[in-house]
Amino acid sequence: MAAALGPTTCSWLFPLTAANGLTLGPRARVTPSASHLSHHRNGLGIILRVSAMFCLAGLSAIVKWTGHRGVPVFEIIFFRNAFAFLPLGLYIWRTTDLSVLKTKRPLGHLHRSAVGLTGMVCGFSALQHLALTQATAFTFAAPLFMTALSAFMLREFVGWHRWGAVVVGFIGVLIMVRPEPGQMNLVGVSFALAAALGSALAMVQIRQIAVTEKGPTIVFYFTLSGTLVGLAGSMFHWVTPDPLTLAILIIGGLIGGVGQLFLTEAIRVAPIGVVAPFDYTQLIWATILGFLIWGELPHMATLAGAAVVAASGIYILHRELLRFRRASAPAEAL
Repeated sequence: MAAALGPTTCSWLFPLTAANGLTLGPRARVTPSASHLSHHRNGLGIILRVSAMFCLAGLSAIVKWTGHRGVPVFEIIFFRNAFAFLPLGLYIWRTTDLSVLKTKRPLGHLHRSAVGLTGMVCGFSALQHLALTQATAFTFAAPLFMTALSAFMLREFVGWHRWGAVVVGFIGVLIMVRPEPGQMNLVGVSFALAAALGSALAMVQIRQIAVTEKGPTIVFYFTLSGTLVGLAGSMFHWVTPDPLTLAILIIGGLIGGVGQLFLTEAIRVAPIGVVAPFDYTQLIWATILGFLIWGELPHMATLAGAAVVAASGIYILHRELLRFRRASAPAEAL
């Protein structure tokens, strides 16, 4: 579940871009060679984004599989974060130095980690109660929550286009929920929606601290917090995994870390508007893995609702990009 496993993107992409040391500055004159390079980088960005979605879908499958093997949620969180340090540490070593770990916003990281880990706990719990495809589809509600939260918590202007997309998106959520007697998995749906809300709240926190904090800094302290919280929670209920389950847990942590790096690199090499719509390919990977591992076939209501929510999210992204370009136009004219 992308929303529960790490920073996801849509209208909140711009602060993540700034957090990773990127800028959306004035447009340069496009020459044939520059155009060719741009297409190449766009293609690379799309490949990285799709690969990230595969990693996140794989991690969700691992969370579900190990949970069914009796591993508690907090123990899964510990392994997911502890072994994510390996690819994260390698990335920091190759691209920067330890000075990136210096922070001016320790309380900001604490707040971001608190809401993010709450979302992670809820997301991992949802995977134990819902089919993999259904749990993944609910993560697409995060952009809807984020748009609403940006209006109330960040005092940002949200026009009627985006409010309309939010309303339509939540209609899609209702389609996925199937609020009919005997059809609704109340526990699983509640966890999944709480995870999407937690992800959106985490993005609000990221927007606030990204002014001074770099992307690797934010990811490092979230991963550290996840390791400590997972370890602390596991002290109350630790289940020693068998060798196969232990190996899968370690692989899950590595996949989660690699997926996060793919997310970061995708928005480093290609424009946000190009790569963000490919976040929804996670549903395709989840459908394939759910069928191969558990023989799950997604309900038509899940697919229909997910399509409505995804369309709403893409439209919100479109409106955000349009708003950003309009705001940038006066600066470009100077």
